[in-house]
Amino acid sequence: MGAVRSSHIKVICPTAPTMPVTLNAGFRMPSWFDLKSLDATGPEDEEGIRKAAELVHSMIAEEVAKGIPTKRIVLGGFSQGGALALYSALTFPEPLAGVIALSAWLPLHQKFPAAAVGNKDTPLLQCHGDCDPIVPYKWGQMTATLLKQFMTQTEFKTYGGVMHTSSDEEIRDMKKFIEKVLK
Repeated sequence: MGAVRSSHIKVICPTAPTMPVTLNAGFRMPSWFDLKSLDATGPEDEEGIRKAAELVHSMIAEEVAKGIPTKRIVLGGFSQGGALALYSALTFPEPLAGVIALSAWLPLHQKFPAAAVGNKDTPLLQCHGDCDPIVPYKWGQMTATLLKQFMTQTEFKTYGGVMHTSSDEEIRDMKKFIEKVLK
């Protein structure tokens, strides 16, 4: 995170709890919520997703209690963490500075835009490698198309030849985005 953190920025990188994950043959692994299917229309762990978002909302509340306004907070994550960042931002009523979703998708996407109670005007940077074998690039594209219908400041960036990982170019774009929203 040193590559994207300026001196005036505090970075909090929470680790997902360890739980049994259906897609991992029920074996325990770090996960924010259960992953039940690799199908975009497959079943989702609605209760787990909501509980994980409540945890993120409580982390935001802790920072606000320390004197940090929500307009100075950026939510971001990679893969499932990016999915959680997106969902958490859209279900949080107070305005945030920005959202970053790397190689991610919008969980419970059928519930949107109705479930979006906030942050529809918050800048979003969504990044995805076009060779991602884990979270298909097409999921990123479908998420971007859906979000454009009700969010006003979305940016979807494609990274050619990138699999389920980050690239130097993506990290540079993320740093630029953070510097812009946290001037």
